[in-house]
Amino acid sequence: MDSLLSAVRNFTRDEEGITAIEYGLIAAVIVVAITTVLDDVGNALKAVFTSIKDTLTP
Repeated sequence: MDSLLSAVRNFTRDEEGITAIEYGLIAAVIVVAITTVLDDVGNALKAVFTSIKDTLTP
């Protein structure tokens, strides 16, 4: 029984798994931010090229 309690204590004190989860969450937030920015840039570029096309079309 003491070895089980000791194993549980060691498991709760171990922080390596928490660090991996934090890195995963940070990576997910970065991916969402990049996707949002690229979507906005893509929409702006589409508007610019549409304006150019409309100007050049007789």
